[in-house]
Amino acid sequence: MKIRRALLYMPGDSRPKIEKAISLGVDSICMDMEDGTAYNRKEKAREVIAKSLQELDFGRSEKLIRINGFGTGLEDDDLSMTLPHHPDGVVIPKAESLAQIEWVSDKIEAMELSQGWDLNSVRILAVIESAKGLVNLKEIATHPRLDALIFGAEDYAASVGATRTRGGQEVLFARSQVVLHAAANELQAIDVVFVNFKDVINLKVDAMLGAQMGFAGKQIIHPNQVAPVHEAYSPSDAEIDYAQRLLGAFEIAESEGAGVIDFEGKMIDMPLVKSARQVIERARAAGKIE
Repeated sequence: MKIRRALLYMPGDSRPKIEKAISLGVDSICMDMEDGTAYNRKEKAREVIAKSLQELDFGRSEKLIRINGFGTGLEDDDLSMTLPHHPDGVVIPKAESLAQIEWVSDKIEAMELSQGWDLNSVRILAVIESAKGLVNLKEIATHPRLDALIFGAEDYAASVGATRTRGGQEVLFARSQVVLHAAANELQAIDVVFVNFKDVINLKVDAMLGAQMGFAGKQIIHPNQVAPVHEAYSPSDAEIDYAQRLLGAFEIAESEGAGVIDFEGKMIDMPLVKSARQVIERARAAGKIE
């Protein structure tokens, strides 16, 4: 599973913006046919995305497409025109049922079989951004093609009649539920968009809070947000050093038959070892260690 510290949305109808995104070295680029594209530009977005997938080298960046939501009448055409060009994943907005995930997965599997691609080579990321989506999250999170759960705070707040605030208490429960169900199903949890892309200071605060809550990464909407979010979701040099030393000590102790060790004045057991291994995994994804 790819580490997604930052998932950058770019309007699907703009080839220059997609090319700009590639130059940023961001983990995931999501070419958007939904909210990022005007209604009269949906067909253009499909064409631009199809050609971009065919012609552009995305380098280390993951290639995602966001289709329009169920009930719009656009979702089938979105997939028909872009899926044949083998994106790495499909983002489903306003996901509200397991049946919706299954419908997209069936479309993907049919394409994988017809094109001779590896099965499960195209993953699904589901955006939870409504009351109904949150209520059905337990079932949604079980689908085997699912890679990540994404929380959409703005639409969720609107769906329950909440007023968005900077503190975010009105979406804290839902935000936590996304982390919980992602962890229970070994999925990544991708945190909310910080809509004021000029406010880097509070972006950093919000990104750090998401990382502390257990999110693996954050949605972003502007190139200015890449560096702060990458920093927030990448372990520090001190964290990496501590994890490496802890794992080294535990490996020695384990070879001697010990399951719990005294490391630098702390009792270390498997949950803390697992946490240290996650630090190393994130450090590798960030290119900080080999």
